Amino acid sequence: MAVIAGIPELTAVLVTASVDSINPCAIGVLILLVSTLLANAKSKGRMLKLGLLYIFAVYITYLLAGLGLMYGLSSLPLVITEYISIIVGLAIVGAGLIEIKDYFWYGKGFSLAISPDKAKQIHDKIQKISLPGVFGLGVFVAAVELPCTGAPYLAIITLLSQSFNFTAFLLLLLYNFIFVLPLIVILFLVYTGSKLQNIKMWKQKNRGYMRLLTGLLLIVLGWILILIANGTISLI
Repeated sequence: MAVIAGIPELTAVLVTASVDSINPCAIGVLILLVSTLLANAKSKGRMLKLGLLYIFAVYITYLLAGLGLMYGLSSLPLVITEYISIIVGLAIVGAGLIEIKDYFWYGKGFSLAISPDKAKQIHDKIQKISLPGVFGLGVFVAAVELPCTGAPYLAIITLLSQSFNFTAFLLLLLYNFIFVLPLIVILFLVYTGSKLQNIKMWKQKNRGYMRLLTGLLLIVLGWILILIANGTISLI
């Protein structure tokens, strides 16, 4: 007999998005972008405008990708989605273990990070940044950051696809807003006079803790997906 335990979707979205939002990959790319904009932009106003456009592009890309995947999962027969949830849950637990490994042995073995060739592409694109190109850069970065940021998002998408309705759509909007919120905060901190070097140092100092927190969260989310799929718990 299944034990019915209501899982507060809003709490899951808030907690997961908050942890995902401090991902060192996303913050690192923004720091690189802002440092380049500071060097090349004629004013802080232009830096702010380009930075916000970049963040908006990241937001829209993640939102559309999430909606498409959530709709696709919700359209599948229940028996198939149950197996998919188990597979996704196991993959997310594995991703969590890799993140925890990086807390203890960062840079050793496989890591959930942007590949060196993609990182170089991002660096090259940022050096040649222009107003029309900023949006395209945001889309490109959102795509190549997926190895770093995709696991928590995939877990939430799989959870929300259990009941794909307007509420799920609003929760996805909220998730993505929280995800980009630290990027907005960092951009405004630099705009108002905070030293970018201090932000870089904070990111480097806390990178391990970010990984550890993300890893623990992913293991919990992965097990939740597996328990939902086998009927042990329910969102209803």
